[in-house]
Formats: sequence, C-alpha cells, structure tokens
Amino acid sequence: MKVKQFLVLGLFACVLLISFGALAAEKIIAVDGSSTVYPITEAVAEEFQKVHQDVKVTVGISGTGGGFKRFVRGETDINDASRPIKASEIEACQQNGIEFIELPVAFDGIAVVVNPKNTWVDHLTVEELKKIWEPEAQGKQVRWSDIRPGWPEKPITLFGPGVDSGTFEYFTEAIVGEAKKSRGDYVASEDDNVLVQGVAQDEYALGYFGLAYYLENQDILKAVPIDSGQGPVAPTPENVKNGAYKPLSRPLFIYVNRKSADRDEVEKFITFYLEHAKDLVEEVGYVPLPEKAYELALERFRKRVTGSVFGGHGATVGVSIEELLKKEAQ
Repeated sequence: MKVKQFLVLGLFACVLLISFGALAAEKIIAVDGSSTVYPITEAVAEEFQKVHQDVKVTVGISGTGGGFKRFVRGETDINDASRPIKASEIEACQQNGIEFIELPVAFDGIAVVVNPKNTWVDHLTVEELKKIWEPEAQGKQVRWSDIRPGWPEKPITLFGPGVDSGTFEYFTEAIVGEAKKSRGDYVASEDDNVLVQGVAQDEYALGYFGLAYYLENQDILKAVPIDSGQGPVAPTPENVKNGAYKPLSRPLFIYVNRKSADRDEVEKFITFYLEHAKDLVEEVGYVPLPEKAYELALERFRKRVTGSVFGGHGATVGVSIEELLKKEAQ
C-alpha cells in the first residue's frame, strides 16, 4: 500500500514539474491600446499562436491613449493605435528611455450609426455632426428636431469612445476642429462593443466607432452616409480605400518597443504580422495597405528604425493611403 502511495505521489510530482516547466517556458508578448486595432491584432495573434504554441500574445483594449500610458512606462511590448503617437507621448518615452518603432498596418473609417428603427436620418453633413458633438451643443442640441427641422422632437442618446480613445481624438479633430474638444453628456466607453449595444437598444441613439464594428453588426445597426460637400458617402471599405469617405478615414498603427523587438518571439510576431496583415486586415473588416507599404514597414522593422514619420502631431486628418506610402518611403 505504501509503495503504491509512493508511486502515485511520485507521478503527481512529475506532472507538477512538467506543468511548471511548460508554464516557465511559455513566452508572453504584451499588447494593449486601441479597441479599433484590436480585431486586427487579435486575428494575427490567433494565427501566430497556432504556429508558435510556446508563445502567448495578450491583447488589451485600454484605448490608444490608455495603451500609450502603459507603453511609455515599458509595461507592454506593443501598443495598438488608431492615431500616430503624440509629442507628449514621445517625450514620455524619452524620459523613460523607451525607443519605439512605428508601423502602419491598415486603413479604417469611422462609422456614424443609428438604430435600425430610425427612419428619418438618411445622411448627415459634417456641419450637422459638428452641431451635434461640439462642446457648445451640450444642453442645447438635445433633440433630433434641434439638428434638422422636421425630425422627431425626441431626445438624442449619444454614444462614443472615451477620452483615452484614438478614435475620439481623430473624430473630434476631423469634425469639431480640435482634438478632444467635445460635449461631455454622452455615454462613453473604450470598448466599442458597449457602444454597439447601446445604439442597438435605443431607437433614438446615435454613435460612432471603427468601421469593422459596424460591419460585424449590420443586422442591428444602420450606417449614416456623411456629406463633406460632395454628396453623402456611405462608410464602406471601398469608399475608405478610394478616399471618398472624408474626413472620417484614417491609418491604423502598431508601436513596438525597440528593446522588446530584439526578443526572438516579438521579432517573429511582428514579422508574421506584417507578412500576413493584408489578408487578415480584410478578413476582419478593415482596408489593407498596398503590398509596398507592408514591405516598407517590414524593412523599417528589420532595420529597427525608431521614431514617428508624423512628428508627434497625433491625429492625421486627410492623410490618404498614397500620402502614407510616401511618408513610409522617406
């Protein structure tokens, strides 16, 4: 009996040692940042981990700004970003001895959406969007009839990204004219799925978030075409790609800690990311960059070229795919 117990205990100890060894051998890549870029990075991570089963890629959604707060402290290896890094974030990196590699991964549109029961909105002008979202609208533009005569005298329930979101910064700069300048009386969340459900459950709601989240939820949302002066244009991948969806199209990025890039698993992950991005970006509802852009980004990564080609200016309103390609080639 004692021999059997000894054998069982011995076997149990071996299992524990093997399990502990497996855990110790597992390599972790920490990613945080934009909820807009999240679906792309998550898709890449899933495919990468099928090939590299000893690596675990964790992907958070703290928002672009929230992710950068962690990135500049060296807490993460990669930051997903729906806008370029800002001057203040570059300065924080310098203070903490963090060098970074900036890599564009896709193009995206910001979708403005309403509830499917909304029968009165067939489009909105940029001026009307500003009228809804500018700080002066708080307490004044509160009903649909305040936006356009003839619309229902019903209250508008607004949903949008939180202040740490790159989408929030881009939208406010593109529509209101200044980044982070917005009314505050709206339901805010860094998680786009929360915004999706909010609009889907309220007949009088209006919200905005990354195009992919609309494309995934077309059965419960209605997209609003935007008129920037050339007539209403719907938020579609095609209109983002050809530059017609203005001014709510923008490039998406990942930022890699220069020190992390020298770890074997991170180097393999970023190489895999850029080599497979074109297919996976399209698969999750975004607009892939031209093949040349991914080649240039991969070259930038392999040479460990640090810094931003955008000079710390944050939002990149009006930057086309062609203009992005020129910047990458510089």
